Amino acid sequence: MAKEKIILGIDPGTQIMGFGIIKVVNKKMEFVQMNELMLKKYDDPYLRLKLIFERTLELIDSYHPDEIAIEAPFYSKNVQSMLKLGRAQGVAMAAGLSRQIPITEYLPKKIKMAITGNGNASKEQVAKMLQGLLALKTLPKNLDSTDGLAAAVCHFYNEGRINVGVSYTGWEAFVRQNPKKIG
Repeated sequence: MAKEKIILGIDPGTQIMGFGIIKVVNKKMEFVQMNELMLKKYDDPYLRLKLIFERTLELIDSYHPDEIAIEAPFYSKNVQSMLKLGRAQGVAMAAGLSRQIPITEYLPKKIKMAITGNGNASKEQVAKMLQGLLALKTLPKNLDSTDGLAAAVCHFYNEGRINVGVSYTGWEAFVRQNPKKIG
């Protein structure tokens, strides 16, 4: 009997949320889907967060991922950008946690390193490498979806390794591992 697993990768963003889905069958990955949630046309930042939450739930309910890999916000000098990205990531994580799906965060450099062997690779380099790895016929115009797909592939490559990123299996685990964030 073939062992099968679905991994949802998410690149959270308040302008564009990219996502990609792979299926792993007997330790071999197959491309399922990638796309983007376009949020630029919505002025209300709270509506954007609601849409990220709802779209993540739709993806979960449609594809039934066993695990979620999410890109962690990169550290920036712009505190407002960090806050907005953190909120986008948080609502995507909340959607997964509400369905009891284990989540692992990966730093952008870790994802790039897993895909290209270079932690400083460009979005284009990551996309081209994924195109070859997963036999993608074309690449999207915006590369946010390939960033989401890269998170899923990174998770596949890091499976079974110790200390791959920060993992949460549910709300209780999140609260236990983050006592300072609660309260």
